[in-house]
Amino acid sequence: MNLTGGIVLYAVIWFLVLFILLPIGQRSQAEAGEVVPGTPAGAPDNPRLKRKMLWSTLISAVLWGICAYIILGGVITREDLEAWGRLTGV
Repeated sequence: MNLTGGIVLYAVIWFLVLFILLPIGQRSQAEAGEVVPGTPAGAPDNPRLKRKMLWSTLISAVLWGICAYIILGGVITREDLEAWGRLTGV
């Protein structure tokens, strides 16, 4: 894995984790009882984006480290993937 591949892998993991975290603990404006005029009642009341972005960064760093270890440490090689593809017929 080169530098560009590592950055792209981290960015993909970061966005995936962020999209998983976004709905967690979310309350709508209707649930909070304060619907801002001109917005739908299902719009988020307080999305806490900075907090979720920080958590996404921390979780992604751990997941990226695990992926980097697997790729750079040779735990799974291209030959393993090719053999698995021949075995499954993919």
